Amino acid sequence: MLNSYAVSARLPVQAGPAGLTQETAMIVTTKELFQQAYGKYAIGAYNINNLEQTMGLFKGNVESKAPFIVQLSKGARSYTHKLMLETMMTTADKIFPDAVFAVHLDHGDEETCMDCIASGVYSSVMIDASHFPIEKNIEITKRVVDAAHAKGIVVEAELGQLKGVEEDVSAAEHVYTKPEEAEYFVKQTGIDSLACAIGTSHGAFKFKGDQKLRFDILEKIQKLLPNFPLVMHGSSSVPQDEVARINAAGGNIKGASGVDASQFLGAAKLGVTKINIDTDGRLVWCRVHREFFRDHPEKFDLRDPGKVFIPEYAKFIAAKNVLLGSAGHLDEVRAALKK
Repeated sequence: MLNSYAVSARLPVQAGPAGLTQETAMIVTTKELFQQAYGKYAIGAYNINNLEQTMGLFKGNVESKAPFIVQLSKGARSYTHKLMLETMMTTADKIFPDAVFAVHLDHGDEETCMDCIASGVYSSVMIDASHFPIEKNIEITKRVVDAAHAKGIVVEAELGQLKGVEEDVSAAEHVYTKPEEAEYFVKQTGIDSLACAIGTSHGAFKFKGDQKLRFDILEKIQKLLPNFPLVMHGSSSVPQDEVARINAAGGNIKGASGVDASQFLGAAKLGVTKINIDTDGRLVWCRVHREFFRDHPEKFDLRDPGKVFIPEYAKFIAAKNVLLGSAGHLDEVRAALKK
């Protein structure tokens, strides 16, 4: 367990909502989750930005009995204030006593990683220096690894680049991860997981024509780095029914497409233990709010669409966990991590 704040034993908490007063939850490292999942299923890593997403995320994972990763990006940390977001994580830890999860910084630069390492909230950070030449990437990543490991925090890094734009992360073209470089990078940096560029993209416009995921790259990396956790970024499936409903309610999203979710388990068998999903959650938010105010133009209370969104987002999360293969594994993961 993460020695400073992961909970390895159940601890009493103050009285709260009915049924949620017995024990605290478990914040663990991503590495611990990956050890349970490797070769069998992938852990869903979901980006959140606000209260409604947080509540829906925890509800959906607990209801589907799945361990999970909460991802906080630089953009999310600055949307209101990093302390607000971090406090929501520690509060959710108390509200949802059955949850087993990691708190992870998504796409951090060195300064942000160091801030998160010092915060006492994060169990995992991602340093993204993939836009630098490999030796510079190694230099920066190694500094973050040294600081994180000293506090029991684990590190994800990236090699190669994903096409697309998400917040302040952008690339005009795919730069696929080279398996030989991946082996060298992992051994030089001491990272705990590696994000690979295999054809996924950030944002809602991922594929054109018959572009496919490069499972051949994963196969080669797995042979060079057996049992080492790999990560797929930009893996939202961009459900066409969500896009159609958004457009029917006044939206104008054209040409959006995503990753075929039926490929998740295939990737998991090749060492992918973490799959990042952000855009799909934004689409659910957009659809719920557009339809709500279309159907209820007289409404103005922000809580009314929020009451619709939270269970809708929870349902989305639970369904995604089934596709990832993580649904139903919560009890066994908790038991294994408490040993």
